[in-house]
Amino acid sequence: MFISTAYAQTAPAAAPEGGLQSSLMSMLPIVLMFVVLYFIMIRPQMKKQKEHRAMVDALAKGDEVVTVGGMLGRVSSVGDNQLGLEIASGVEVQIQRHAVAQVLPKGTLK
Repeated sequence: MFISTAYAQTAPAAAPEGGLQSSLMSMLPIVLMFVVLYFIMIRPQMKKQKEHRAMVDALAKGDEVVTVGGMLGRVSSVGDNQLGLEIASGVEVQIQRHAVAQVLPKGTLK
C-alpha cells in the first residue's frame, strides 16, 4: 500500500574490450616502474661495485689507503685475500682486501 513496486533495471551494454592493446596498456605502468628502478638504483650500484673491485685489484705495496673502519695506513704487503697495512712505524695489521674503502694520493700520510 505505501511501498511502490520495484523493478530491476537491465544492465547497460558492455563496451567491447580492446583485447591485446588493453592488456598492454594496463602493464605499461609496471614496466615503466621497473625501467626507472633499474636506471636509478640498480645500474649505479653495479657501476660502483665494478669501480671498487678494480681499485682493490690494483692495490700495490706502498699505496696509502683508508679502510672501511676508518684506519689510515700504507700497504706493506699484498696477498691474494689479505693486505699488510702499516698504521704506524713498526705496527702492521692484516686486513682483508675488500675492506679498503679508498686509495689516497701519494704523500697524504706523513
